[in-house]
Amino acid sequence: MPPLVTFIGWHDSGKTTILCDVIRELTERGHRVGVIKSSKHTGISFDSTDSDTGRLAQAGAEPVAFVSPDNMVVMGNNSGLSLLTMAHRFFPDVDLVIGEGFKNAEGVDKIEVAGGESTQSLRDSVSGVIAVISTEPVGGYHLFRPDEIREIAEFLESRYILKNREMPSASLVVNGRKIPLKGFVQDCLAGTIAGFVSSLKHTEGASKIEISVTLPENEEL
Repeated sequence: MPPLVTFIGWHDSGKTTILCDVIRELTERGHRVGVIKSSKHTGISFDSTDSDTGRLAQAGAEPVAFVSPDNMVVMGNNSGLSLLTMAHRFFPDVDLVIGEGFKNAEGVDKIEVAGGESTQSLRDSVSGVIAVISTEPVGGYHLFRPDEIREIAEFLESRYILKNREMPSASLVVNGRKIPLKGFVQDCLAGTIAGFVSSLKHTEGASKIEISVTLPENEEL
């Protein structure tokens, strides 16, 4: 599962501009970055109802994927998935997933971009803030200026991307919540699954294994 961090901030704080520059810097360093952006607006239309994909969605298909030689778009209703679940489900092969928004996401590190439409600090009302981007002094957090794009990218690279590569490869997510696993549990889980998979055909050279288990409705752990 890729590491996850989200950038939060009030409207007009400049978080999208900073995020674009940070992603560009990380990409130039050879990292793959996935982004999940939230919006407070509803009724946003990404496809007209008279298009093929629109007609398929109206017929009840959920989700609908449109694939062309150079692009792919997946559309569906918001079923209330957590940011952690979306990162795990839709971005399994990237080095880092960055959210924009999701200030109330639980169990997710947050970087606040100060300023914007309000003088109130989000870090005073939400949990998980580990760094602040601001032109003003801020105590108790990793602090970056808005123009310190390289420094922000290096912070993300060392704290999440490189550290994640050194950790055991097994992770467990149950009902959208990442379950902490001790080192020996991760080793046992990864080793057991790898052993089963290695006995199957067409698995030679595998370096990453993904398994999803759905229990019957009448069966719970």
